[in-house]
Amino acid sequence: MRLVIFTFSLVICTSVPHWQWAQQLSDWRGFGAESNIMMGKMIRHTPKFTGPISDRVYAVSLNFLKQTYGQKDWQQRRNYPVIGFGVMYINYNDPAVYGEAIGVYPCLQLPVIRGANWEWTVRAGMGLCYVSKPYERLPEPNTENVAIGGHWNNMSPFSTDLRWQMDDHWALQAGISFAHVSNAAFQQPNLGINTYGAHIGVRYAPVSARPERIHKDLKPLKNRWLLQAHTGIAFIESSPPDGPLYPVYTTALYASRRYWSKNKVYAGMDMYFNKAKYSYLKSKEHFPGHEMEHATQIAVFAGHEFLLGRIGLTFQAGYYIRKMAEQTETMYQRLGGNLYLVQQEKGLFKEVFLSAVLKTHMATAELFEMGIGIGL
Repeated sequence: MRLVIFTFSLVICTSVPHWQWAQQLSDWRGFGAESNIMMGKMIRHTPKFTGPISDRVYAVSLNFLKQTYGQKDWQQRRNYPVIGFGVMYINYNDPAVYGEAIGVYPCLQLPVIRGANWEWTVRAGMGLCYVSKPYERLPEPNTENVAIGGHWNNMSPFSTDLRWQMDDHWALQAGISFAHVSNAAFQQPNLGINTYGAHIGVRYAPVSARPERIHKDLKPLKNRWLLQAHTGIAFIESSPPDGPLYPVYTTALYASRRYWSKNKVYAGMDMYFNKAKYSYLKSKEHFPGHEMEHATQIAVFAGHEFLLGRIGLTFQAGYYIRKMAEQTETMYQRLGGNLYLVQQEKGLFKEVFLSAVLKTHMATAELFEMGIGIGL
């Protein structure tokens, strides 16, 4: 069998002209694959999490990566990060209650400290996963799982690594990991499962893990101010589990300022109207004639956006200046991204973007929002 593979490879290599083969190899500079194994624990992040806690959680990830080297301006501005696509498998070590999760996600790795052969990096991803044992009443009850209400969920892995680049092809890494899995209240219950632990792994680049970087004399972008508006929609399932699905409408108005040609800071005010809360108040005849008012949240917020070409990664914190009825939370967080359809320095609409955002109250996800925004 080995002889067949060797012969086939030899035929392919010798049948392609040398200059074409060299060009094909050069096109794969920076591409590689990485595998990590992780052992960790589940976190009881809220007293409402009444299910069992696994002392040991196991995970395996496979990531397909590209070390950028300056083909786009943003790559140089961001100090040549690693971009990629990952697959993760998590075994919660409790097959009867939580089962297993497998997810796919895009990911971004940024350098913190980079040396000749060593580097310290941070990585974040967000994608879709399938959980094998969610909460279920019928036909096979699984009511102990109060964390996950349905099979399809969001998976958001985060990690930090210390990596040793042994040569142009091989690297070893070790670090700590965190993974969040929830469906953002699309199906109840929705406390989510959070795990943390340590991991080790290996990375291999068949051509070169350290392609020669392209350095350009980039002209700094103007540190401009923009007036921005955003509107979006999310869907949440009303309690109890298997209840009706209701929309949540959101709108925001804020100002942003770009700096260092690669980041934005922003602050403003947003408003959420929760149709599930509105229907609940109507059915209970609470606040007659004022149900809409008491089903609305208003908050002030501040955030930061990391710009990577037409992609923006957003991190936002907000403080409620008006709460819904029976609401106890005072602050929220939003993590997500923007896809810019329009990015220009002049004109009325300088930015037009689509957004996908996970809104949380600390470690508990509230909703997953999709929207559209503009910048003037």
